[in-house]
Amino acid sequence: MQILSLCRPAFLAIALALAASCPAADAELDEIIVTATLRGTPQLEYAGSATVLGADTLHAAGQRNLEDVIALVPNLNWAGDTSLPRYFQIRGIGELQQYQGAPNPSVGFLIDDIDFSGLGAASTLFDIDQIEVLRGPQGTLYGANALAGLIYARSAEPAETFGGRAELEAGNYGTRSLGAVLTGPVENLDSAFRLAAQRYSSDGFYRNVYLGADTDRRDELTLRGRWRYQPSDDLRVDLSLLRVQINNGYDQWTIDHSRNTQSDKPGIDAQYSTGFSARATWSAFSAATLTGIATFARTSVNYDYDGDWGNPRLWAPYTFDYTEDQIRHRSTRSLELRLASTPAPQGLSWLVGAYASELRESLTDAAAGTYLDPFDPSQDSVSLNILQSDYRARNSALYGQLDGDLGAQARWSVGLRGERRTSSYQDSTPNQFSPDDQLWGGHVSVDYALGQGQHLYALLSRGYKAGGFNLSQGLPVAQRLFGPESDLNAEIGDKLAFAGAHLRADWALFYMQRSSLQLLTGTQLIANNPDTFVYYTGNARAGYNTGIESNIEWQALRQLELGASGALLATRYHGFVQNGITLPDRALPHAPGWQAAVHGEWHSPRGPFARIDVTGLAAFYYDMPPNPTRSSAYGLVNGKFGWREGSREIALWIRNALNKDYTVRGFYFGDEPPDFARKLYTQLGDPRNVGVQVTVGF
Repeated sequence: MQILSLCRPAFLAIALALAASCPAADAELDEIIVTATLRGTPQLEYAGSATVLGADTLHAAGQRNLEDVIALVPNLNWAGDTSLPRYFQIRGIGELQQYQGAPNPSVGFLIDDIDFSGLGAASTLFDIDQIEVLRGPQGTLYGANALAGLIYARSAEPAETFGGRAELEAGNYGTRSLGAVLTGPVENLDSAFRLAAQRYSSDGFYRNVYLGADTDRRDELTLRGRWRYQPSDDLRVDLSLLRVQINNGYDQWTIDHSRNTQSDKPGIDAQYSTGFSARATWSAFSAATLTGIATFARTSVNYDYDGDWGNPRLWAPYTFDYTEDQIRHRSTRSLELRLASTPAPQGLSWLVGAYASELRESLTDAAAGTYLDPFDPSQDSVSLNILQSDYRARNSALYGQLDGDLGAQARWSVGLRGERRTSSYQDSTPNQFSPDDQLWGGHVSVDYALGQGQHLYALLSRGYKAGGFNLSQGLPVAQRLFGPESDLNAEIGDKLAFAGAHLRADWALFYMQRSSLQLLTGTQLIANNPDTFVYYTGNARAGYNTGIESNIEWQALRQLELGASGALLATRYHGFVQNGITLPDRALPHAPGWQAAVHGEWHSPRGPFARIDVTGLAAFYYDMPPNPTRSSAYGLVNGKFGWREGSREIALWIRNALNKDYTVRGFYFGDEPPDFARKLYTQLGDPRNVGVQVTVGF
């Protein structure tokens, strides 16, 4: 409460000072609706911490992928080890990688209701209308895959008038992109459609000096289709189709922390995803609305890499050659039905729903290696390990939510979700597991309207995550299975919209008490074999994640918008046992202690416009023990400058304008013969990238 007593006056003082300087005749900020919730809710009235990035922000601050705008969202981070972000962390909770085992994400990731949790490479930005990040457990809304929060991407809807646009882009590092959108009505079918396609390619940011080639190339194709059928005011059906083809090289690890790789067998990071969703809303009943959501997705992932990051010339006189190749096929399907009372600003509102999903995944993992020591043949080893596995999980859930008045100025909300997860796994070793978890979550919240455009909320929510299993043959039997995890989130926050909506601001203070934390750690079983670096998940006894998040947007002038966001985060786990030893308490990996972003966007009615983003990130641990290494804090500058006239635009964009070296992933192990001393190896973020974009609309 002492923190609250300090935060709120300071926050209000800043907000009021900015609001007082807003000219009354200037343009207003648009109202933001959070659509990922069970009911579409104005962000000002949403009792929780959320960031919504609209189409204008995505176009001005982004280039091609969610990675471009992650830094604009407080307490959202991502882990490298892939060509594009695949794994996300919210408030310090989330996976860092997945090499073996069943998908068991902590952060949900949806595109038009289609589940791509753990498959973040599908997060291309072309023709995306809005990205919503809900922070904190979403136990009522989404259940087992949203222990930390939810990322929801919504593509642009079909238009009522015929139109479209074309985009052409070129830049350094061989950057090339071509995209097009076509949309319009089909009046005789009471429908409207939208089609979007984009092809992006580049040479990548690394050069393989051993092969003399660009082995980190990018080749990405995005296809989107939407169809809206609305024969009456009572019935609406939205169909969405997505095809994403990511066919990227992956050659980004070096022994000298440079951008010159020396691998003789460079890797691949490919993802081919097809998804479909259908959402139908029927409001023929005067008192209730029925919503049905059906989804299907199929994804193939090919992820392989050179395990030694070298070549015969580099390692001579030793023979040191290791590779790993993973082919993963995943399919998901889900069905959800909701019956909700007709929304009312006052009085009691209710909602009940049922959800069922099935996930199937097969994996073929082939690891091959040779190590020959001409001075000590006793160290020689040759290995070939092939693992084939099949996994299936079924989730079924019932949930409900009640909302009502608490006096003239307050609204309360209570939600509860019960979920059962059954799964089965078998592989060629043979391993067989069939865990069955009964899980529950929910929330209680109060939103209090302090005055026009001012809301104070308090939230208590519970999230959960299913248990799972580890597959390494080197692990003791007692470490094969790990149990479910739950967290309890206590949160208070302020949301304000001042000066005729010229200023919008919010802050949230949260404390998450975690039970049976699932933590991923690892160890190298054989010193001269990097493919024996084993990852496994175990349960710590308890832990906490606590911090503050804030956003401010200010329409300072009709032509000028300023904004800032920031977060503080502290994390800790207690009672994690590794190899029979209880590890000292420590902060979680990929959980930076602070994040900050500021931006300014100016546009003239005569055509010129500019946007500058400055973002910063604190240091963080790369991994759990035995990895003691940390990143360094860094800041990045991005910009976009151009001319816009009607639906035509030409712009110069620049990413990492100061060409800052920064890291997105780090490993600590032995990879250099003959002594294989442990040292830190890092993956660098993208260097300065500059390009020109031309957009023509019609």
